[in-house]
Amino acid sequence: MFKEIIDYLKDNPEGYWFKRKIYGWGWVPATWQGWFAVLVFVLFLMFNAFMLSPEPTIDEVNWLIIKTIISIAIIIFICYKKGEKPKWQWGIPKKDDK
Repeated sequence: MFKEIIDYLKDNPEGYWFKRKIYGWGWVPATWQGWFAVLVFVLFLMFNAFMLSPEPTIDEVNWLIIKTIISIAIIIFICYKKGEKPKWQWGIPKKDDK
């Protein structure tokens, strides 16, 4: 089964950074660029969380929430632009389903 999943991710003639998830709706990184985008996203979230003071004010918490929402919107935009068209999927698609 893992070989089929790896083959699905490697079958990427269009050079998508993100391929559709095998189960559900969304994307999974398929190239190093996709993995790099996810890494930058996670590091940005961690950096912002660590920058909070030990007893954050309501303004600091609000700013953290705003930056988190904006970064989520940016990663979704990147996935949408650089990935396959999203759709619900349950299992590895057959060649004629693409």
